[in-house]
Amino acid sequence: MRLEPHLRPRAANHVPLTPVELLVRTAEIYPDRSAVVWNGRSWTYSAFARMVTRFASFLAAQGVDSGDVVSVMASNRAEMLAAHYAVPMLGAVLNTINTRLDQDTVRYILAHSQSRLFIVDGTCGEVALAAAAQVDVPVYRLVDPAAPSPDGLTSALDLLSDDGAAARLDLSAIVDEWQPICINYTSGTTGRPKGVMYTHRGAYLNALGNVLALGLTTRSVYLWTLPMFHCNGWCHTWAVTAAGGLHVCLDGPDPALIFPAIEAHGVTHLACAPVVLYMMLNHPARESRNPSRRIMVATGGAAPTNTLIAQLDVLGFDLTHLYGLTESYGPSTLRELTDEERTLPPERIAVELAQQGVRHVTANRVRVVDETGADVPMDGASLGEIVLAGNTLMAGYYQDAETTEKAFEGGVFHTGDLAVRHPDGNIEIRDRSKDIIISGGENVSSLEVESVLHGHPAVLLAAVVAAPHDKWGETPVAFLELRDGATATPEELRAYCREHLAGYKVPSQFRFIELPKTATGKIQKFVLREQARSPDTGASRL
Repeated sequence: MRLEPHLRPRAANHVPLTPVELLVRTAEIYPDRSAVVWNGRSWTYSAFARMVTRFASFLAAQGVDSGDVVSVMASNRAEMLAAHYAVPMLGAVLNTINTRLDQDTVRYILAHSQSRLFIVDGTCGEVALAAAAQVDVPVYRLVDPAAPSPDGLTSALDLLSDDGAAARLDLSAIVDEWQPICINYTSGTTGRPKGVMYTHRGAYLNALGNVLALGLTTRSVYLWTLPMFHCNGWCHTWAVTAAGGLHVCLDGPDPALIFPAIEAHGVTHLACAPVVLYMMLNHPARESRNPSRRIMVATGGAAPTNTLIAQLDVLGFDLTHLYGLTESYGPSTLRELTDEERTLPPERIAVELAQQGVRHVTANRVRVVDETGADVPMDGASLGEIVLAGNTLMAGYYQDAETTEKAFEGGVFHTGDLAVRHPDGNIEIRDRSKDIIISGGENVSSLEVESVLHGHPAVLLAAVVAAPHDKWGETPVAFLELRDGATATPEELRAYCREHLAGYKVPSQFRFIELPKTATGKIQKFVLREQARSPDTGASRL
């Protein structure tokens, strides 16, 4: 059967998908429900919609039009959340910038994205102003309630003062769901950052997928420990609003702020990098935590260890392991324990949660393929690359057709992550393709060695990379952060590893340093690889 001409899409039955519509609906249905809490203030959904309208009106007054890029470099504050609706509502493109980037990288992003306007807050003012001056982008500084007088170097932008005027959430500028909604820049570990283009359609679908995957409802209270500049907060900026939940904004992932906020607002969900979890577990503020009220904690990156899982359980945190990339709008898969699995011993739970799981309902199709593109057996042993295909993948890299085509070669997106697939369908990453260490012709998974090291009681964080070796080609080198007050020697750690690993997998060196991390808490292995090429002088030993 063919669709007849009169069955075509029309204004009455076809509206472009956009996550901005999620705010329109929630503000209409729950106008008096608490929407945002930040810095001692709170806004209902109707008040937040008015903030978004004020923001959009300001941008329009500055000449921002459809297709223009608006850059924002700010902490997790109320206006940062509002930007995720105000900018795309005009048909413009939101560019959230990592607050910990250096001046040259910020300058590059502003220039490469052809940013029309730059909005910053006091946490990054000096770097932002210097970068913007180099590319002649107008800068506006958000008013800081703690310091109402602007520094005089930028024009002040006050979006927090509410005049009570009716909100006008006009979506007429969103005419095509494939038009860009955001441009997010990768970490640039192998060169200049790449501009990842999101569409309204992809953001809408991933937001709704997150609602279902995380079980968000009108009773959900989401704590912003994850930076909104990172994949737009994994699309949770839109997901929590879709559910009608409460956004609890924090300026930074500081345990001294996190634990009081959890108890004060009855937090039900939070998401963060593993490093933030370790910070929380080693902070005295944890004593205020009431473990009888369980909280879902979503994390991605390093696989959770036995010790981490056991300590989180004691604090009343239920861990969900996520996997994804900037190019996939944040997490595409999740490994959430069943009620039965949560009763298992911590060491068994760690095995289960080491897996990256299966895709959520609106996410990409996930396959693990060999070098020929064929699916590997679901035996938990055969190694292949994770490839994705679906509606929640980037449109491509801005101004980089060649890299885009290479990433989508063969009709799939190539992640570069190496994994196995278990008989139950769950995938488990064994390493990044560039992180596999080939020692004497044998493959060594850096993740496997890190997992063993995390089991040592003195180790807080471990990262393992390859170092050149005259005889073996490469050998593993371990970089370690120890727990406060803990001590360990290379000899002790080497003996511990020999109890749990084959001999060729045992690190040839153990170096004690503060691990370099990104603003989202990911360990910067490219920095460690450079350090591993240099002789260990012993200066970093404890």
